[in-house]
Amino acid sequence: MSTTKHDLVAAVARGTGLTQSEIKIVVEELLEAIAEELERGRVIEFRGFGTFSVKERKARPARNPRTGEVVPLGRRNVTVFKCSGELRKRIENGGL
Repeated sequence: MSTTKHDLVAAVARGTGLTQSEIKIVVEELLEAIAEELERGRVIEFRGFGTFSVKERKARPARNPRTGEVVPLGRRNVTVFKCSGELRKRIENGGL
């Protein structure tokens, strides 16, 4: 099961007493600010939560799973998230 942006907005609204429309604006602005910083190649660190960064993946040969044909995969940038040790412990202790 996945959590949507709407689910997060509702949870924050319940926790803060602010309206969902107010929280939605804040969440959208936060996500936009994160996206803009990642576009600039900046690292975003939320202490106790994790770090977002952009890394370059080198060009490499890949294989088409249907045909087995080797196709070139070009250099590209990918977004990476590394959770903090604190969050990792919470996840491990919370379990699924």
